[in-house]
Amino acid sequence: MRLISSLLLSGAVALALPAVAAAQTQPSANPAQDTQQEDQPALLVADKVFITPDRVLVAEGNVEAFQGDIKITADRITYDRESGALTLEGPIRIDEAGETTLLADSGELDDGIQNGLLIGARMVFDQQVQIASVQATRAGGRYTQFSKVSATSCHVCANGRPPIWQIRARKVTHDQLERQLYFEGAQFRVLDLPVFYFPYLRLPDPTLERATGFLVPSVRTTSQLGTGLQVPYFIKLGDHRDLTLTPYVSSKTKTLGLRYRQAFKKGRIQLEGAYTRDDLQPDEDRGYLFANGWFNVLNGYRFLFNIKTTSDDAYLADYGLPDFDRLRSEIALERIKRDTAFRTSFIHYKTLRDSEDQDEIPSRVFDLYYQKRLFPTSVGGEVRLGFIAHTHERTSDEDIIGRDVARATVDAEWLRNWTFATGLRVEARLGASIDRFDIRNDSEFPNNVTRTTPRAALTLRYPLRKQESSGATQVLEPIAQIGWTHVSDEDIPNDESTFQEFDQGNLLSLSRFPAPDRREDGLTGVFGVNWSRYTAGNWRALVTIGQVFRADADPNFNLTSGLQGTSSDLLLAGQLSTANGWTLAGRGLLNGDFSFAKAELRAGWQQQTVGATGSYVWQEPDPDENVDDEISEIRLTGRYRVDENWNTRASAQYDLSESEPIRYGLGVTYRNECVQVNMNVSRRFTSSSSIEPSTEFGFTVALTGYSVKSGGQQYKRRCS
Repeated sequence: MRLISSLLLSGAVALALPAVAAAQTQPSANPAQDTQQEDQPALLVADKVFITPDRVLVAEGNVEAFQGDIKITADRITYDRESGALTLEGPIRIDEAGETTLLADSGELDDGIQNGLLIGARMVFDQQVQIASVQATRAGGRYTQFSKVSATSCHVCANGRPPIWQIRARKVTHDQLERQLYFEGAQFRVLDLPVFYFPYLRLPDPTLERATGFLVPSVRTTSQLGTGLQVPYFIKLGDHRDLTLTPYVSSKTKTLGLRYRQAFKKGRIQLEGAYTRDDLQPDEDRGYLFANGWFNVLNGYRFLFNIKTTSDDAYLADYGLPDFDRLRSEIALERIKRDTAFRTSFIHYKTLRDSEDQDEIPSRVFDLYYQKRLFPTSVGGEVRLGFIAHTHERTSDEDIIGRDVARATVDAEWLRNWTFATGLRVEARLGASIDRFDIRNDSEFPNNVTRTTPRAALTLRYPLRKQESSGATQVLEPIAQIGWTHVSDEDIPNDESTFQEFDQGNLLSLSRFPAPDRREDGLTGVFGVNWSRYTAGNWRALVTIGQVFRADADPNFNLTSGLQGTSSDLLLAGQLSTANGWTLAGRGLLNGDFSFAKAELRAGWQQQTVGATGSYVWQEPDPDENVDDEISEIRLTGRYRVDENWNTRASAQYDLSESEPIRYGLGVTYRNECVQVNMNVSRRFTSSSSIEPSTEFGFTVALTGYSVKSGGQQYKRRCS
């Protein structure tokens, strides 16, 4: 019969149990939390509990002691009130909140559990990293010293087979307050073979989320920089900020990378960059800096910034960083609510393209956007009021190529829809805009232009629904629209709407230009149809077909926009997803010759052990978009899990029009409960005046449990 001592022997247990439970309570940085833990009631449960004539409390048989998150189990516990000696006979197990577990064969501790000895001790952190020793000594209620230690996060086999890696040490001290492990006379062993020797070594307790120290090193080999070593060093600067320094050294480069992060009560920032001296550009300082962050300010406003800069056009590609062809930096202030939207920003562009001159592109851009929604009961529907301001400047002040443009737009629009009993849905919209342009450094256009554009549209939809006997649902929706706009003045340069896209999103728009510096003019008609089919087995298919007709052709549309002439190309778009992981999406513009001016196709297949995605892009030559040759590219990525430990991945990008590769990549990862190895190789074939083709090899080894979180599904090594 199990006895609960708090009911039967409350007086005796009150003396013994708080001390027992406090034996392994790790002091926290907050003394109030420790006091709260100590004030919680203690409970002792055992098969047999009694007090001897000499006032010794004895608990025998399946002994369990509880206090807060602490649980102690043993075969036998005795407490001598006179001497204050506490004896535990094992096997002993002490668990604390699922983070730390202490195992021992037997133990003797003094009154207050500040000092004592544990025989055959083993400490397990986070149910993974374990420290095994001959004995452990507890000192000062804070330190636990282990003698003749083996530490590892690998699965330890009972047959004596050595773990993949372990740290053997003469002595290890665990500081419970700082959550640090101090090794003396440490050997790092792989399959029990000594690899490194450290007279002294400090590692963070695996329960510590952030601690100063080295992170996972990596080896990087490129055809341009040779073989180099990257060794990140993480510096904890407090609870809310840190700094990571990453030296990168090879025979051809000396680079110091950095990353600084800081969290605030209402925001956060991150700075990332590097300083380099290398043989690619001798005697020159090279590097980059990316900075981003956000802050919530007063009245629901949000301040954001995203800054990117680099020393030269080739640096990012040379050092395997994100391969941007333009660097976009922005500072913005915004507030988005249910019926109002406000955003203002300053943007700077830096081109990395050989084909562009930095002085001749609009590199300084200012935008301001405001919209207000109203719902008047007198006329019904919704009214949208908007104000847009935009300006872009070039650093060149030469005539025409140094053109600067400023624009202010006031816009008002009324929208309403009706649904009739027959299922017919009617949508009406009526609006007008006033644009004011200020044009500088271009003798071909007037300095100031004011333009008005009234507009109206009526759209009819008639959705038809069919329920199949199999449970599938089909919806067929014919669409027709008639629209009208009148642009009062078109003597304005086209700086913002040079690239046009015709897709499902703007099929029913009254202007399919991406910016207000260009607007469609005249009478238009749109005919289209949407079709969808959904099944109970998670199959889904969507198709959109549409075409635009206009009274007069608009010469401002590009050749490959599909919108030239009085009738546009036929828009074909569709999506398909299946229950077994297949997805397919495509869009194309089919012209009168039954050929595509522009098309793209994306496909994917995802399973638990294998996955693949691919895309194909086609576009005819278009001088207005700086495309002198046809574009025909295919991209493929794939992954395959060989078994529970091995994963592979591959990627490829190929130019079909030139019959030459653009980029290849291959990676292999091995992972188990205590080690992760990543190997990858990639080849970039493209070149320019500042960038050469290069091959890169990468290799990293991480000891999971210490340096890398081993979250997710874990697969342990087999002992047989």
